[in-house]
Amino acid sequence: MLNKSALQSNWRWLNDRGGAPAGAAIKADGYGLGAREVMAHLYEAGCRDFFVSTWAEAKALGEVPEGASLAVLHGLGPDDGAAAAGSEARPVLCSAAQVQRWRIAFADRPCDVMVDTGMNRLGLSLDELDALDGLTIDTLHSHLACADEDHPLNGKQLERFRAVRERVPAKRYSLANSAGIFLGDEYGFDLTRPGLALYGGIPREEARCNITGVVTPEAQILQLRTLKAGEAIGYGAKFTAERDMPAAILNIGYADGYWRNLTGQGHARVGATLLPLVGRVSMDLVAVDVSRMPDWREGDWMALDFDLEQVARQAGLSQYEVLTGLGSRFERVWR
Repeated sequence: MLNKSALQSNWRWLNDRGGAPAGAAIKADGYGLGAREVMAHLYEAGCRDFFVSTWAEAKALGEVPEGASLAVLHGLGPDDGAAAAGSEARPVLCSAAQVQRWRIAFADRPCDVMVDTGMNRLGLSLDELDALDGLTIDTLHSHLACADEDHPLNGKQLERFRAVRERVPAKRYSLANSAGIFLGDEYGFDLTRPGLALYGGIPREEARCNITGVVTPEAQILQLRTLKAGEAIGYGAKFTAERDMPAAILNIGYADGYWRNLTGQGHARVGATLLPLVGRVSMDLVAVDVSRMPDWREGDWMALDFDLEQVARQAGLSQYEVLTGLGSRFERVWR
């Protein structure tokens, strides 16, 4: 189950907080939630700038709403010419070779550019900025490496990006991701690019209590059974009942992105009541102790607790992995 109001509320809060208008990273199929639907809901809320990783993702989105723009973060690779020619999306050029490729084929079109200010991932280096002379740059970007913590590199990247702004003309400048928004308005420039926080993730302490969860996985009860005292359940017989225990078997597991590491830690949730999972998380099944709420029927739907911070900590993963790992067998239902 996906919460449209929470998604829109998160964007509005980030848009008001960042010192600049907020765009939206909708790569990886909207962080696993469905990029088309995410774009439509955020456009309705007022968002006008969207970012995907690849030209295939751009094509899958279909037509971009009127007045909105789409940028492709991986730029213009050697085999991307045909896709770029057939798309209104702008590449975020991230190497001198990509800049040259764009000049040759699309010199009359605006582009975006990524400059590396310290992450040493995608982006032109600071000594390659002369390669940008004469380009029509819509948005010049850089990306913060350590914005989720108070790290000295944040300030260094800010100063380097300010220097880049003085050297390279562009319509807009963009540095802050979700976490960067919370570093202060000076990181906002003309456009922020939140991703994780839109979908209920907590990139920094300052976001807590202001960002609302968007995702609630639900699974159906396949069977109800009573585990007798002394009996074990699941692979490896890792859980043994101390007393007679009613259990619900749900049709969800690690093939759906409900991580095996949540064995012994995950919960179903009914309102404020948590019902513990028992036994190992299997590929397609989990078992839930329903002693506290035993009145269920086969075929009922049960929600799984999906606090991103907590689930990520329990599974030993990042919040990004938890979100984007949601499997294709889920039906994405927005309410």
